[in-house]
Amino acid sequence: MSERRVTFPHMGEYAVAFSTFAEMMDCEAVPPPPMTRRTLEIGALHSPEFVCVPFKYNLGNFIEALDAGANVVVQAGGGCRFGYYAEVQEAILRDLGYEMEFVSMSSNWTLADWAQDFKHINPKCGYPKIARAFWVALRQAEAIEAVEDFVRKNVGFECKKGAMDRVVSRFLKALGGARSVRAVDRVRDDCLEELAAVPLDKGEDIIRVGVVGELYVVMDPYCNKSMERALADHGIEVHRFVTLSGIIKHGLRGKKHVDELLAEGGGWLNYHLGADGTESVTVSWKLMNQGFDGMVHLKPFGCMPEVSAMSVLQRIAREHAFPMLFVSYDAQTAETGIKTRVEAFCDMLSMRKRGSRGA
Repeated sequence: MSERRVTFPHMGEYAVAFSTFAEMMDCEAVPPPPMTRRTLEIGALHSPEFVCVPFKYNLGNFIEALDAGANVVVQAGGGCRFGYYAEVQEAILRDLGYEMEFVSMSSNWTLADWAQDFKHINPKCGYPKIARAFWVALRQAEAIEAVEDFVRKNVGFECKKGAMDRVVSRFLKALGGARSVRAVDRVRDDCLEELAAVPLDKGEDIIRVGVVGELYVVMDPYCNKSMERALADHGIEVHRFVTLSGIIKHGLRGKKHVDELLAEGGGWLNYHLGADGTESVTVSWKLMNQGFDGMVHLKPFGCMPEVSAMSVLQRIAREHAFPMLFVSYDAQTAETGIKTRVEAFCDMLSMRKRGSRGA
């Protein structure tokens, strides 16, 4: 294979960091086209019927990217059915007649295993080059997360709608050209400074909502029908803690991180639910005790770790009269239905807030 053209699944704005990593590995990055209804339709057409919806989005991404000229596909591993995505997706793609190299990232959370896997992306790259590419890409991911965190907390209060989106658009373009940690930090700081200068109409007694759930659905706005922006449009400060860099760091800590989650979970869990389920319970419990006004729990239909978490979250909501909105996504989920449920949830939070002020 003479020229290595690498693709990967879409997941929010992380394509910028993924592309940087591929290019610093002397490959051509071929990000999948922006996701559309067609992406899901072609992914669902060739997927097992009852597989979770992130699988279908990923498969659709790969098909569109391979059609655009990619010849190396990179897929990660995970702590649920995600750990089997790569093998099944590779088999489907080969059955469809695609010729490519499929790089399946190890589910073992060690830097040594990852380095071996990264080596398959471009065998000509030495480990020092791989390490530098990984570090810069991780720093880009952290920069994206810092900017998105500021936006989700404040965009619902901007005086001139669209001001923050324009700043973020310039940030992402500049970030794509940053090829050192120092350059990434400079682009991030410039963006945060611009965002801080955007005029806001934000009082002190605002509604705060946390978002938890399965990592892909939580982090990809197309998949979750722009849930965070829908909440922000109702004048809500949105908090979310599932991030790519966080997943990497927590995974490297392994059992220590899980033990901490269980210890901080208020006794609601005695064992790890798998994937992000334990974190969904612990974060919801902590935010409720910090005075948050409500939680939103997002998951793919049939996601077992999050189904397990739901039963605990529903009990917390019931016993503590704490508002929670539960949303499941599949290939048929319509944005209109989600919008209606979000509006009702936000109206309820607003009425509770006014009632508490009156009291």
